[in-house]
Amino acid sequence: MLTIYREICGYCGACVSVCPEGALELIDAYLTVDDGVCISCGLCTKACPIGALEVTDEE
Repeated sequence: MLTIYREICGYCGACVSVCPEGALELIDAYLTVDDGVCISCGLCTKACPIGALEVTDEE
């Protein structure tokens, strides 16, 4: 499961561009994740320049 720390997210879209499943979307400067599509690969967490994303084991 992907956790988005919205209080620090800069909504730059770097994570969106690297998601292989297209699970992330930036809509009107607001990042959303489709948990049903996300495979928790962690590529978005590596692409985020400020560490606003984390893959967790929580369901």
